[in-house]
Parts: sequence; C-alpha cells; structure tokens
Amino acid sequence: MKIIKYFLIVVLFYSCQVDKNSIASIQTLNDSLKFKYAPDKRVALYDISVKNEGDILVLDGETDNPKAIEDLKNNLAAEGINFEDKVSVLPDASVGEHKFALANNSASNLRGAGKHSAELVTQVILGTELKVLKKGESFTMVQTPEKYIAWVDNGGIAFFTENELKNWRDSELLIYTKIVGNSYQDTEFSIILTDMVLGGKVKMVEELATSFKVEFPDGRIGFVKKDDVEIYSKWLNHLKPSKELIESYAKSLLGSPYLWGGTSTKGMDCSGFVKTVYLMNGFVTPRDASQQIFAGQLVDENLKLEGLEKGDLMFFGSKATKDKKQRVTHVGIWLGNGNQEFIHSSRRVRLNSMNPDSDIFDTWCAENYLGSRRYLDVEDREFIKL
Repeated sequence: MKIIKYFLIVVLFYSCQVDKNSIASIQTLNDSLKFKYAPDKRVALYDISVKNEGDILVLDGETDNPKAIEDLKNNLAAEGINFEDKVSVLPDASVGEHKFALANNSASNLRGAGKHSAELVTQVILGTELKVLKKGESFTMVQTPEKYIAWVDNGGIAFFTENELKNWRDSELLIYTKIVGNSYQDTEFSIILTDMVLGGKVKMVEELATSFKVEFPDGRIGFVKKDDVEIYSKWLNHLKPSKELIESYAKSLLGSPYLWGGTSTKGMDCSGFVKTVYLMNGFVTPRDASQQIFAGQLVDENLKLEGLEKGDLMFFGSKATKDKKQRVTHVGIWLGNGNQEFIHSSRRVRLNSMNPDSDIFDTWCAENYLGSRRYLDVEDREFIKL
C-alpha cells in the first residue's frame, strides 16, 4: 500500500513539473515579452530561446535590454520554474572599454549580418557616433543614433572609449558641405587620401591658407579645401531649417543613384534620401519609410493633397484591407510648386508630380498614396537634434 502511495506522489509531482515547464506556455510568455520590448527588431534586440534540459529550463540568446530578461526571469521564478540563465545582455564582454565607435569611411556600410554577403540595410557617414554592442574579428554589431542595429565591417569604424569620445566631441569639428569630393594627403591637393560626402565630419587640427589640416577618427591626417567645409559649431549656430532649405538640399541631389540601404550622396534609397535632406536641416530622422510614417504630425488625413506644405513627407505603398494591414514601401518629399510636385529616390533621385496633366505625373505613386507627415517645426521624441 505504501509503495502505491509513493508511486502516486511521484507521478503527480512529475506531472506538475511537466505542466510548469511546458515549452509551449513558456514560449507564449517569451513571445509576449519580445513583442513588448522589441516590437521592431531593427531598433531593439530580443533573441531569446527557451528549452528543457532535464528538469531545468535553459534560457539562451541575447538582448540589448536588461529589463527584458529580468522580466522573463521574474515571471518564471514566480511560477516556481527552475531555470538557468545563459542570456547575453548587450553590450557584452567582447566590447571591453571601447563601447563606442565613429564611422571612419565617407559612408560605412551596415549589414543585416556579420558578413560581406549579407544585405546592406543602412549606411552611416563619416564621423557618425555609434554604440558598440558586440565585437567580432571582422565585423561589429553597432547601434546608430536612430537606434538601428546592424553589423559593420571593422575597417569602416574606429573604436572609442567613453573618454576618447568626449575628447572628440569637445574638439573643433568640420562638416563637409559639398555633395561629394575628396580629402588629400598634401596641401597641393595632388594626392587623394579618401573621398568625402555631404554631412561627413572630421576633427580640425590646424587652419592653413587654403585648407584645413584634419584628423580622421582612426588618426589619419589629411587636408580638406576650405571651400568644401564649415566649422561644425558655426554651421549649427547659423543653421535655420526651412522649407526652402529642404527643397534646396533635395534638388541638389537630383540624379543621384538609387541604392537599397544607402543614406549617403554616393547612393540612397527613398528613406535614405529623406534622412540625408533632413540631416542637413539639423536633425536625425527614423531610418526606414515604415518607421518615418509614425513620426511627425499627420497632415492631409483625407488624402486630397490638401494642407500640404513644402518639405512634408509623402508615403506610398499598399493600402489596408479587411485581410491585411497597410504596408509602407516608399517615401518622398512634397514640393508643391503649383504642379503638385514631389521629389524622391526611385531608380534615381528625381522629380515627379501627383497632377495627372503633368508631364512628370507618376501613376504608381498617385494610386498608392497613403498620406503625409510634417517634420519641420514639429517636436517629436523620434527626432534627434544635432
């Protein structure tokens, strides 16, 4: 009788443990936390797996949010579930003291994975500050100012400690104000050091007669023509974002090639074009069109092209139906100019119109217009002022 009694107790205990450690129910919890802390994997990381190993639940993977893993562990502990925590919280130990980096090329390519064959997802231009999350031998996982998470070839960045970054920020910087150009190894401008693009920043070492002696993030010394740059602090002080300045910068990029993932004047996609134009108007925007549509102020709610002002962003894509959500795939900048003109990067940076009678009417954009947002003179936590 005692043997039967003990057998029933063991069976009941084992059944209870299996119920508590059910991968399905725990995965549901894990999925809900991922949705809570990282609904957009482009800007937040929650890649955590759960699996049973005997009577222990093992948590593995990585996240850039300490609160997320803490929340998961607290929920499991509250249910009396035994677990082993193997989750890496980023930045991880590989980073060491070099928790920051600066883009070291005119345009450094950021990819979806740590290999050259991975998709180009975005770019950062020279001097852009990055948060280092995980360092590898050839590639490093970084986060951009607009929180985009991606991998960059180590040759495209220079690593900085917090103190080194502060010293860089406190230095006199120069901003490149030409669409494209070069820096040089000599004051005669006869030997190119590297190419340059609009918005790139370097440290000023010395002012000379026709040039500035400059330092790149990795310590290289070069020279830039005085006419090609401005002192960054003075440029910021004199900068007055306006509809006219947006149009001016946008039109200065006409004919620039389309590049998926591009955000520089070497080549840019539609949202990268918007990002570049607004960067030169003093602030950093969200990266992708599907993110940009949630920032700023809603205008033209009825899709009648009413109330739009020069500089407003126009969004295009698939309209919502009863079976699927709206899908934003393209963005442009409204210019109006009496002909319902807008400028966008599609095949190249070009002008088109929403007016059917115009020679530059764009049928696809007219049929797939989703609405517009105003960024200029709007306060939004998604915007980062320079």
